[in-house]
Amino acid sequence: MGQQAVYNGGMKKKSKPAGKIANRQARRDYEVGDSFIVGIQLSGAETKSLRLGHGQLRGAYVTTIGNELWLVNCTISPSVGIPIAEDNQTRSRKLLAKRGEIDKLVAEKKAGKTIIPLELITRGRYIKLKIALAKGKKKWDKRETLKKQQQQRDIERATTR
Repeated sequence: MGQQAVYNGGMKKKSKPAGKIANRQARRDYEVGDSFIVGIQLSGAETKSLRLGHGQLRGAYVTTIGNELWLVNCTISPSVGIPIAEDNQTRSRKLLAKRGEIDKLVAEKKAGKTIIPLELITRGRYIKLKIALAKGKKKWDKRETLKKQQQQRDIERATTR
């Protein structure tokens, strides 16, 4: 018994958003260490826009203010029928984590590490943010990583032939 093709009137089927918004540039610019999944304080319109995939983490970072974690420079764009004021699109948003996690992150930040957002997870009931401790890469580190990736690709191509 095979699957039958179903005709849907020539209309392209709408695809749902993937369920996460990733910060692809983070792994290129930083050596990523331990990661944590934390909550994020949002308004209703921001939640709806993120579930539709209208968010961006490029250039965003996490800072500490008075033993609290804040996500800075994350852009949440308005969608059709979901108005978000222009000054609220890139506002700082409070992150929700356990006290032990916050204390560990604050200590690592004081030791010279950076806290970066890796991805916004929009599946499930709550919207979560995956953050990680990281150390910035120098320009030569980035070139070295690219060389290793290219060599690995060449090896894989040679072995599959």
